[in-house]
Amino acid sequence: MRTLIFNGSPRKNGDTVALLNVLKSEIPGEIRQVDAYFCNISPCSDCRWCVQKETCAIKDGMQEVYDYLENCNNVIIASPIYFSCLTGPLLSLGSRLQRYYAVKRFQGKNLFSTKKLGAVILCGGGDGSYQTALSTARCLLRESGCEYIGMAAALNTDTLRADNDVAAKTEVRKLAKRLRSGWED
Repeated sequence: MRTLIFNGSPRKNGDTVALLNVLKSEIPGEIRQVDAYFCNISPCSDCRWCVQKETCAIKDGMQEVYDYLENCNNVIIASPIYFSCLTGPLLSLGSRLQRYYAVKRFQGKNLFSTKKLGAVILCGGGDGSYQTALSTARCLLRESGCEYIGMAAALNTDTLRADNDVAAKTEVRKLAKRLRSGWED
């Protein structure tokens, strides 16, 4: 089983990473994590190259991500919630999935040949509004060729750190079980 994680957190030991660590301890196989704040990946420039080609005109770290994404089994979108949204660097990274949408829409081709499962992990304090972030994450998963299987969240991190949030960690473990069971056939 191969899992790709898109991590939108700027904090290497923050709440989002705490939940990702729980997930990673519960799923077998190879795991690759792309940290949006620290990767060498530019946002989509809307050059329209992918309208006619199956590739992206921008040559950077996303080329390796594309190769892994096209051959993995699971995709996880994990992010803190900023003003009810995914983080900016994660959105910039996610904009590079435009390639898959354009190839499908304008060329009628699907670049994903295998089934993929997708899940979302969100962390936030404040007012707890997560619907916009979840909707965007689900869109990114859809363009990544995934079947969405669920979300886990720690939405009270102003007062309860995610690594102490028993309910959130339980939800992450349930997601991991769903990811594992999707491949135990």
